[in-house]
Amino acid sequence: MNDVEPIRLEQVSAGYGRRMVLEGLDLRLEQGTITAIVGPNGSGKSTVIRAMSRLLAARSGVVFLDGRDIRNFGSRDIARLVSVLPQSPSSPPGLTVRELVELGRFPHTGLFGRHGAEGKLAVESALTLTGLSGFAERPLDELSGGERQRAWIALALAQGASTLLLDEPTTFLDVRHQFEVLDLVASLCASGDMTVVLVLHDLLHAANYADRVVVVDSGRIVADGAPSAVLNVELMRTVFGVAAKIFTNPESGRMVCLPIGPDRS
Repeated sequence: MNDVEPIRLEQVSAGYGRRMVLEGLDLRLEQGTITAIVGPNGSGKSTVIRAMSRLLAARSGVVFLDGRDIRNFGSRDIARLVSVLPQSPSSPPGLTVRELVELGRFPHTGLFGRHGAEGKLAVESALTLTGLSGFAERPLDELSGGERQRAWIALALAQGASTLLLDEPTTFLDVRHQFEVLDLVASLCASGDMTVVLVLHDLLHAANYADRVVVVDSGRIVADGAPSAVLNVELMRTVFGVAAKIFTNPESGRMVCLPIGPDRS
C-alpha cells in the first residue's frame, strides 16, 4: 500500500462567484478508508468534493493529489487518480450499461479511442464487481434506481482510479437499494487499495459504513474522527438542530445515531 495520502487539503478556501463556501479547510484522507462528509444543507459538503477533484479551483490554499499540487496535473492525469460521481448524474438516452461503463476509460483512451485489452478487462471487471455482468447490454433507462446507481459506480471503477468521491450516492433510492450501494462501496474498500469519500445526508449510514466522519458546517470542519467519537447528542443539537439517541447496535457492535425530532431545548 502506498503511504502517500491520496488527497490533502491545506487551508483551502473555495466558492462560486462572489460567494465563498469553504474557508481555510485542512483535511487529509487516509488510504484504504471510507470517509463520510456530513452536515446541514448548504454547509459546503459537495463543494469539498469538487475542490478535492479540481472540478472547482481553490481560491486559496493548496490541494495535494498523491503528494503533488493538483494545479500541476492535467485533467486526464487527475481522472486517472480520482473518480467523481456527482449527484444525479445523467447520460445520453439509449445508452446501454456497457456503453456507459466504457465511458470510464476516457482518461486512458480519449472520447473516441479504441479499447485495448487492458480497457476491456477494466470494463468487464467493473461490471463483475458491481454485479451488472448480466445487465451489460440492457439500456440504462430500463434499470431500477439501485441498478442504475451501480452502473455509474461501475463507470467510476472502470476509470481505474484509486480514490472514489461519491456525492450523495443514495439520494432518491429506496432503503434496500441504499444498503446495496453502500455494501458495494464497503466491499470495494475491503482490500485497502481504494479510498472512498461519501457525501451523505443519512447519519445512520455514516455511522454504519464510514471509518471516519467529517462534519462540515458553514464551510468549516467542526468535527472529524471515528463515528463513535464525532456523532453525539451535543453535536446533533448544535449542528443539525435535532435531538438524538445514541446507542450501540448489539448485532454489529457499531454505534447508531438516531435523530428523534427537532431540538426544543
